[in-house]
Amino acid sequence: MWSSFNEWFWQEKLWLPPNSSWVVLEDRDGLVYPHPRDVLAALPLALALVAMRFIFERFIGLPLSRWLGVRDQARRPAKSNATLEKYFLTEGCKPKEPQMAFLAAQCGLTLQQTRRWFRRRRNQDRPCLSKKFCEASWRFVFYLCSFFGGLSVLYHLQTPRSLQESWLWTPVMCWDNYPDQPLKPGLYYWYLLELSFYISLLITLHLDVKRKDFKEQVAHHFVTITLIVFSYSANLLRIGSLVLLLHDASDYLLEACKIFNYTRWRKACDTLFIVFSLVFFYTRLVLFPTQILYTTYYESIASSGPFFGYYFFNGLLMMLQLLHVFWSCLILRMIYSFTKKGQMEKDVRSDVEEADSSDGDVAQESLPLKNGAAPTDGPRSRAAGRLANGHAPAT
Repeated sequence: MWSSFNEWFWQEKLWLPPNSSWVVLEDRDGLVYPHPRDVLAALPLALALVAMRFIFERFIGLPLSRWLGVRDQARRPAKSNATLEKYFLTEGCKPKEPQMAFLAAQCGLTLQQTRRWFRRRRNQDRPCLSKKFCEASWRFVFYLCSFFGGLSVLYHLQTPRSLQESWLWTPVMCWDNYPDQPLKPGLYYWYLLELSFYISLLITLHLDVKRKDFKEQVAHHFVTITLIVFSYSANLLRIGSLVLLLHDASDYLLEACKIFNYTRWRKACDTLFIVFSLVFFYTRLVLFPTQILYTTYYESIASSGPFFGYYFFNGLLMMLQLLHVFWSCLILRMIYSFTKKGQMEKDVRSDVEEADSSDGDVAQESLPLKNGAAPTDGPRSRAAGRLANGHAPAT
């Protein structure tokens, strides 16, 4: 059964253009070609990157954050309450007012005390500033090394005579003699490193800072991993390397902007955010659709007909483009805030830590007592009134 599935899955008509076969991608005459089994090496490398990340954050990121003056905000923990904790974990962290009143009566607390408990409990789950700094630092180091390393790899793959006519500058040349394109060692190692990094992001997903675009980030990771694996297996390394390079071009700028934001270097953060926005818009909304999508949709089948891999690959690229548009809208919201207020206040994707008590709570709790009596508002006082009148508590 497995052999039948394996034979069906690796059909040439699914992966390669018409009139092409896997024989073309067999190593010969000293030339090496990509093989699908090569990507398995990314799994142990991903685990190694996870270990490197923890070491980096513990021994480099955390001391660096302290040296740069990053300080975590002091938080008052929520008092132990089994009923509220169970509701928080099973039902949700933001109960509506009727449910809040019911929980207050059930626990013998005032409505204000119950609200405060949920605020403190939500704050407990929010990542501290030093954790955000360490995560951004690790990603900045990787994206920076990956971008300039990848640029160096692609640049040196071209001969001096053909630099101005290479597929690095002319994407249509990605399809010259395709799929008969030998694999260079530098391109293999860079591709393997990128794949390992995105797998490591999935491994540490439950530990990373969760922002409002969490679902989109997860979708992006899965699409990227699928693209890398498919493009390597089908020897689409040339166009795949251009996709990786365009993405890395702005990613390290975003992480650097986060670092400056966490250290409260406002001017550097604001300046770098403008640079990041320009690079992001140009690479993701201009170069990607006009150069990458155009050549994969039209020029890739100029000498052959479409096949399953053509539709699959372009479908994944289109999903990436939709994510680019989504994040571009978020960036435009931040730019609007920047032009209106003169500085970047926060990442619109991030949750804001809630104050320990709201103005309304303070006003309610500071009401003067009459004749030493407790305030009459709130579920606990009403429950006490029923008990004083001889009513038994509801079971």
